[in-house]
Amino acid sequence: MQAKRILWMIVAALFLLGTADAIAKHGEKPPIKKAILLVAFGTSDPEAARAFELVEKRARERFPDVEMRWAYTSKMIRTKLSKQGKRLDSPETAFAMLMDEGYTHVAVLSLHTIPGEEFHELYQNARLFSQMAGGFQRVLMARPLLSSSKDMKAVAKALLNNISGRKTGDAVIFMGHGTEHHPADAIYLAMNQVFQELDSNAYVAAVEGSNSLENVIPKLKKGKVKKVFLVPLMSVAGDHAKNDMSGDEPHSWKSILTEKGFKVEPVLRGTAEIPEIVDVWLDHLKSALSHF
Repeated sequence: MQAKRILWMIVAALFLLGTADAIAKHGEKPPIKKAILLVAFGTSDPEAARAFELVEKRARERFPDVEMRWAYTSKMIRTKLSKQGKRLDSPETAFAMLMDEGYTHVAVLSLHTIPGEEFHELYQNARLFSQMAGGFQRVLMARPLLSSSKDMKAVAKALLNNISGRKTGDAVIFMGHGTEHHPADAIYLAMNQVFQELDSNAYVAAVEGSNSLENVIPKLKKGKVKKVFLVPLMSVAGDHAKNDMSGDEPHSWKSILTEKGFKVEPVLRGTAEIPEIVDVWLDHLKSALSHF
């Protein structure tokens, strides 16, 4: 049903594009109509979803006169939410709907942490929509969270400043998702270096990719660390944070570190729940909108 709906929308959009193209050939352009598309991998966890509510609230405060929509890239999460009566569009469906409604300029804010595989797939599809003759006049992608050394330092400082109860000598490990198939995985190594320059007991490790928890444990032992805080380096404290990071199963980071003799305290708060970090994303969005 969803596939038929998307196909119908694309056909309708192509029909409208033909009409709009005919108008454009006479030297007329439709009036500028701007929109913001907020895109995330998504979450079906109601508690984690509150992070997205904060993002939208702050985005509406900064850009009150621009239409705002949401899209989730994860088909699995969209399907799960639809069974609960909650409808979230894919980015492609959201683009088609915006085009059908006559929006001419769309700024896309990706809530991904790094410009990895999913970000580039979104970028490619946004670019294809921007190239449709007679459709959008312009579609621009705002950069993801960790896009420059300035971003990394701002995010690292905000994360370190939002750990309550940490004492001198306590370590903190920030859990990134990581990727084994994209060069952007190197950003986690760079982010680890940024943390180390700010705090010698702060580390980044990833669920996937080269920078694993096993690389950090020997450093904790060498530093004679007794207690470790675990914090997500992800937009929401969803499945990875609740299971892979802080779950009770033997494979979780909490279980592994506890078995190694460390006292462990997980912090279930995603980066999108920290206002200073949300502002980094919104600064990227402001930069994209400034080109319209």
